Amino acid sequence: MSDNLLELSGVHTHIGAYHILHGVDLAVPRGQLTMLLGRNGAGKTTTLRTIMGLWQASQGSVRFNGTDITRLDTPQIAGLNIAYVPEAMGIFSDLTVKENMLLAARRARHAAQMDEARLKWIFGLFPAVEKFWNHPAGKLSGGQKQMLAVARAIVEPRELLIIDEPSKGLAPSIINNMIDAFGQLKASGVTILLVEQNFNFAKRLGDTVAVMDNGVVVHAGSMQELADDEGLQTSLLGLAL
Repeated sequence: MSDNLLELSGVHTHIGAYHILHGVDLAVPRGQLTMLLGRNGAGKTTTLRTIMGLWQASQGSVRFNGTDITRLDTPQIAGLNIAYVPEAMGIFSDLTVKENMLLAARRARHAAQMDEARLKWIFGLFPAVEKFWNHPAGKLSGGQKQMLAVARAIVEPRELLIIDEPSKGLAPSIINNMIDAFGQLKASGVTILLVEQNFNFAKRLGDTVAVMDNGVVVHAGSMQELADDEGLQTSLLGLAL
């Protein structure tokens, strides 16, 4: 069995007349948290959407657990125990927190059928989900909506969790809560691929990192190595930390 749960090889993606990904090579090691970094417009979100089949790769391959999933549609990919949290979160504002969670719990038709032990674990990660269980999701703060989006993605066991910019617009205290939650998720054995713009968030959580620019991966390695090398950060990301 490969040490990589997810592998992209030479992936190109076109959106209409636009050629967005130009041969992405990306490896996501099993049981680790991989950060996907890069400037705005580098192709990070397109990479996630291509993995999930929301946009079709025009060339190259996407392999999950050794199986080629490049041509599968999105429901089939999700059925392989892959969960995706988009940047927009996809919360159903008019439904309650409980109803949002129930929609994601495919094995349950009623709230009483959801895994009680798993819900208790999720409430420990994200107390706001329990506190606002019967409240309309649209009334939650931005940070609480982000917690709900992640909680919904893990309401059933997932092998791979893909998340787009979870810390965007969040207060520092909420970001710290997110870091703790992702740390516990990783410790539970979930493999995580996470797009992030907050470098401090990334360096506190990441095991491995891939940096994108102009639709390709221009650097891959350990997160610690990148965190310790300010010159490399500046050349790859334009950061001055």
